Amino acid sequence: MADNDVAVAERTARTSGRVKRPGDRFFEIFSTASATLITVLVAAIGIFLLAQALPPLMRNDGGVLGFFTYGGPWQTADLDAMQFGIPNLFFSTVTISIIALIIAMPVALGVALFLSNYCPQRLVRPLGTLVDMLAAVPSIVYGLWGAQVLGPKLGKFYEWVNSWGGDFFLFATYQNSPPFSTARNVMTGGIVLAIMILPIIAATAREIFVQTPPGQIESALALGATRWEVIRMTVIPFGLSGFIAGSMLGLGRALGETMALYMAVAPANDFRGSLFDGGTTFATAIANAAAEFNNPVSAGAYIAAGLVLFLLTFVVNSIARAIVNKK
Repeated sequence: MADNDVAVAERTARTSGRVKRPGDRFFEIFSTASATLITVLVAAIGIFLLAQALPPLMRNDGGVLGFFTYGGPWQTADLDAMQFGIPNLFFSTVTISIIALIIAMPVALGVALFLSNYCPQRLVRPLGTLVDMLAAVPSIVYGLWGAQVLGPKLGKFYEWVNSWGGDFFLFATYQNSPPFSTARNVMTGGIVLAIMILPIIAATAREIFVQTPPGQIESALALGATRWEVIRMTVIPFGLSGFIAGSMLGLGRALGETMALYMAVAPANDFRGSLFDGGTTFATAIANAAAEFNNPVSAGAYIAAGLVLFLLTFVVNSIARAIVNKK
């Protein structure tokens, strides 16, 4: 009887956490160290960017305030007359990313719903793999395709839109806008980015949609609902937060894209709000200025832009995580 009491006491102590097996203790230490390492790395990147950005910001004409308000061409070669700011970079980056999101979200939703509800079971895996492979294509290949194929093919369409909508700022062209023969403009860049982020959104949404409780689906079917009514009343409401979170992750991916936009969108110093104009994003501005990085102060100006991009991406990904956790 006493042995049984001892065994029960040991099991109770083990399950209550007072006694830990070596494997449990090792896993706890390993997981805690991994989480701490990631946090330290992210904090170290932020501190490095801030430390490198402060010296040029102090030299900037207008100081830190000028960095957030000046919208003209960057002058960073002359260290005694530095003048740079992020409004053009910010609005170009956000505009191209929003275009990509507007295009990619409905397509990704359709793909996810088809693969999770309509597609024959034997085709789900190969078609899902085909969609996922879009994420494996190098960004430079997307950039080449956008600059050499997509842009010229859409040039006539852009020209037709401009012929009747050119007075509206979204479809206006200017003296230094990219020609329609190449169409290396904001709209082309948004389409390229949409294709790049589509598999991220589709894969996330599909994983959520397939987890819809079968009981809800069967109940709706038993009440006489059609397949679309089942999807509208059960699948989409259940997976809506996952779809939105996947879209935010795709947006975070789009905000930091470099090589595809470097090739598909012509650089421009001014942001004028037109879809048919060129544009310079945070990432492409840094890539274009690689020759100036031999001077740490000049490089620090672009690191300051990278710090803003880092914070912007961090905020977007945090929003996505909050949406998932809330659900």
